[in-house]
Amino acid sequence: MPYPRHCSARGDGVGGQEKMTVVARYPDSAKTSLEQRLRARARERWPQIASLQIRHRGVFSYVDATLTDATTLKLCRLRYAGSASQWQSAIYRASHDDYDESVFFTGLPVGTCQDALDTACGLYLNDPTAWTRPPTNLRARPHSGAAPHPNSRAGAWLRSRGGVGGSLPVRAPAAGKR
Repeated sequence: MPYPRHCSARGDGVGGQEKMTVVARYPDSAKTSLEQRLRARARERWPQIASLQIRHRGVFSYVDATLTDATTLKLCRLRYAGSASQWQSAIYRASHDDYDESVFFTGLPVGTCQDALDTACGLYLNDPTAWTRPPTNLRARPHSGAAPHPNSRAGAWLRSRGGVGGSLPVRAPAAGKR
């Protein structure tokens, strides 16, 4: 359950209604996985980051970075979406000292924690290449020409019957028709 759910509950026994918030559980295993994934991504992609500080509060995780020049930046807030691989992201806005819900570069509201880190770092470390992905439809080897036609065996069949490179009888057009 990604968002808190509000449930009605009898409050004072006189018929008044109060709101009670039920929050999804955020397992320790998901917190550990999140920390490992974020730190690995920072090491692999962001050499400007000396260390990450990750704080967990309810269903949220707050990510700050200490840069190699000892500057500390608030980057983003992640919301647990029920899986260690699915997160919602909010970018820290220094101008308002708050977090603003955002979508991932895929256009979806949910994505990986690594993509959330890339989005925030691309913004704060001024690297827009963080939002681009290499094409995924490339072949492992260069394309050397046309792929074999699905009916390539038809040529062998025609050759065995004398059609390709051989002599198949050609029907003459009917008289008066072309």
